[in-house]
Amino acid sequence: MTPSLGQFRRVVVKVGSALLVDRHKGRLNHAWLAALAEDLADLHGRGADVLVVSSGAIALGRSVLGLGAGALRLEDSQAAAAVGQIALARTWAEVLAHHGITAGQILLTLSDTEERRRYLNGRATIGRLFEMRAVPVVNENDTVATSEIRYGDNDRLAARVATMTGADLLILFSDVDGLYTAPPALDPTAAHIPIVPAVTPAIEAMAGEAASLLSRGGMRTKVDAARIATAGGTHMLIADGRHKNPLRRVQDGARCTWFLTSSSPATARKTWIAGALEPRGGLRVDAGAARALRGGASLLPVGVTHVEGEFSRGDAVVVRDAAGTVLGRGLVAWDASLARQIAGRPSREIAGILGFSGRTEMIHRDDLALAAGGAGEVAA
Repeated sequence: MTPSLGQFRRVVVKVGSALLVDRHKGRLNHAWLAALAEDLADLHGRGADVLVVSSGAIALGRSVLGLGAGALRLEDSQAAAAVGQIALARTWAEVLAHHGITAGQILLTLSDTEERRRYLNGRATIGRLFEMRAVPVVNENDTVATSEIRYGDNDRLAARVATMTGADLLILFSDVDGLYTAPPALDPTAAHIPIVPAVTPAIEAMAGEAASLLSRGGMRTKVDAARIATAGGTHMLIADGRHKNPLRRVQDGARCTWFLTSSSPATARKTWIAGALEPRGGLRVDAGAARALRGGASLLPVGVTHVEGEFSRGDAVVVRDAAGTVLGRGLVAWDASLARQIAGRPSREIAGILGFSGRTEMIHRDDLALAAGGAGEVAA
């Protein structure tokens, strides 16, 4: 069955350069962006967490700097991004503020989602913005990214951000209304595909290349994004964003393509923690903490009796009870040296012991995969 937008609690919306920027004038499409902001405000007002992945910095900056059409040298692209990002961030802040919503800007590079500590820092920052009911606006940091390490398009960046933040829906707005059996510009008999239950080699073979001079992506990168998103428990939607109020049009039944996942962000994350990460150390906990963990609670420092091995914040560790029975695996919030100092102590004493507050949990419940038999059981 086709999902409904109203069923999702955390939504990432990706907007491409070709929609944001008038390629002939090199200026923002203000009327279109204001209409999209209405849609985002409606989604936000219904209680959903909303995050925007926005392209457009280079396209805006090259116009301001008078750079001509065609491919840019890397240093020119970085300069254009530096100039254009200011205008882009200001515009997003203004259109969202019109609806009483605070925007926060986050610039990411590939390594920010690949290196564990930076990944966790970015995830924590975005999570805190959600708690404050702000809307994070994310873009690739084109001012420092190089051609060797960059995402190359914001479709895959949006998918990485969606899985990093535990979003249950990723929406890619583009200049197409979904996936076809063949590129429709080349094959007039190509049929639209409304629902993709799984990203298979046959689905990947249907993808074409970029159709816009301003976009670095194409249907190929969108299918790649779908593979990343659905593996992380996130549904994905490709829709035509060229009309005003594109979210409202999707709600009203406009043609689009849904990529479905059989998992959920929480389940996919805990499966990854349980089976895909090599433990770097361990934590022993007392009987009270063991009962709390089995009941779905986070692991607090006060319940830790012993810290084993050497690990860094974000590493996977094994959690055992007093008898040595494995309770599960989790991503620890403290380096081993600091964990030893606060083990067995109430969270309120952390600042006094270490000189700074930090995280109140040793392992947050969202980062803990319990062994079979525990709450939300995932084999460890």
